[in-house]
Amino acid sequence: MFLAESSIQLVPDGTLLLHFLFILVMVAVLSRTLLRPINQILIERENRIAGRLSQAKALALAREEKLRRYQSELRSARADGYHLLEQERARALKEREERVQELKQELGTTVSAQIDLAHLQENQIRSELETQAVSIGAQIASKVLGRPTN
Repeated sequence: MFLAESSIQLVPDGTLLLHFLFILVMVAVLSRTLLRPINQILIERENRIAGRLSQAKALALAREEKLRRYQSELRSARADGYHLLEQERARALKEREERVQELKQELGTTVSAQIDLAHLQENQIRSELETQAVSIGAQIASKVLGRPTN
């Protein structure tokens, strides 16, 4: 029971309205002096962030477009390079084939010239050998017969 008698009981009276009035005045003063500038700063900050975010998105899109264009041009340049390389390879093979044909013809003419020269030398040597054979035969015959032969 002692507990019930010493407890404070709140009874609404005129001071309660005065406290509400003070709270409302404090909220209004704080709202004007502190919260409004803070809210203004937060709104400006959000606007700057949104602007920078949209700017970053625009830059990302531009980068993506440039990257796509770069890759497309790179593929095109590679295709052109491969095409030129294939043309050069075909031209080099053609030149090589022409050079091989020229060398075959030169070699054929050189070999036939050498063969003709060898035949000519063979005929010359054969005639010299025949002449020498006749001369040696005559010498052998003269020695065997013991008398000179004509």
